[in-house]
Amino acid sequence: MIFSPTPFKGSYIIEPEQFADNRGWFARYFCKNEFEKINHNKEWVQMNHSFTTIKGTIRGMHYQVAPYKEIKLIRCIAGVVFDVIVDIRKESPTFLQWFGVELSAQNKRMIYIPEGFAHGFQSLCDNAELLYHHSDYYTPDAEGGIKYNDACIQINWPLPVSIISERDADHPIIDKNFKGI
Repeated sequence: MIFSPTPFKGSYIIEPEQFADNRGWFARYFCKNEFEKINHNKEWVQMNHSFTTIKGTIRGMHYQVAPYKEIKLIRCIAGVVFDVIVDIRKESPTFLQWFGVELSAQNKRMIYIPEGFAHGFQSLCDNAELLYHHSDYYTPDAEGGIKYNDACIQINWPLPVSIISERDADHPIIDKNFKGI
């Protein structure tokens, strides 16, 4: 696996190394020894799979607060998405900055998201599927979110929004009282 740092400390784009022959290809997308090299030492305790039917749909921007902050590993297995993270770590030099990357079944890239980030994505095609690995369990009482179109962050989504859930549309905007997590 090739780990390429993003502009945010502790976050990586991961590209699996493919081994191909006349049967097809093989690639590893997790190896405990290799992930230890980027200081990942937590267990994946939950894995989720999402299916998004309509191009332009946004899901996010979600996070969990202490003591349930989580590391995520995101992989697109069908279609293509624009995956976005926002640094909401207190005292971080990149606080409230965002980063986006295209993940697709074709490019096989993954994004490693450390604790302290909001995460979301926009489907760039119909019928996109993502796999999510989580280092902590989903805990509704610890869930937080920020508005996908918050003027303070100014995420540059590639497409007009076609669908967003009521819950995601109702996330609060960031104001002077937001200190991060």
